[in-house]
Amino acid sequence: MADTTNEEPVVAAATSEEETAAAADGAAAANADGDDHHPEEENTTAHFEPVVQLEEVEVTSGEEEENVCYSQRAKLFVFKETMLDKGTGNKQWVERGVGLLKILQHKEHGKIRVLMRQEKTMKIIVNHLLIPGLKLVSHENNDRAVVWRANDFAEGEVLETDFCIRFGNSDIANAFKENFTKYQDEMQKVIDGADVPGADGGAAADEAAAALEKLTTTDDAAPAAEESTAAE
Repeated sequence: MADTTNEEPVVAAATSEEETAAAADGAAAANADGDDHHPEEENTTAHFEPVVQLEEVEVTSGEEEENVCYSQRAKLFVFKETMLDKGTGNKQWVERGVGLLKILQHKEHGKIRVLMRQEKTMKIIVNHLLIPGLKLVSHENNDRAVVWRANDFAEGEVLETDFCIRFGNSDIANAFKENFTKYQDEMQKVIDGADVPGADGGAAADEAAAALEKLTTTDDAAPAAEESTAAE
């Protein structure tokens, strides 16, 4: 009988070589198919209308009818209770923000006010008339800072508020004090001019007063309304 012991490895080796060659050919074909495959790009022409149409709205600051008499960047502090000290009466200087401190004069009636907004939020942090009775005091420990008290309307209601404004240097602080005083004098002229009769010598005012005297009413509540108006 022939000895076939040595034949099996040869057959097995041949089979293994065939499988390896076939696998290599298959991988090459797959790579070739992959390289040649370029799917067409899709062209999207769909157009979508927005659900809500937003119209452009003109935003006004309330300063359009005013001239800027003075403007300077500074940091503002107010003397007030903190949230932790609310209702205790304990007050301290609290930073309110950095921004442009402006002195503005109305183009029509000439009244002058002090206005300041926070630099980033544009929130109003000072808003009061520059009346002649206001007094500026230099900060005793800082020649760059100035302190004053005014009836302020920045919070939506009139509140007596102590302010401290700090500038970049003492020269800027001194310039602010000069402009503050200068426009206080201008405001005094506006106040004095409001009591001066017009070109008609006050005839229009006299006519209006005479017309009011002729008015009569049967409303029992009228006297109370008049008292309320007088109180205001």
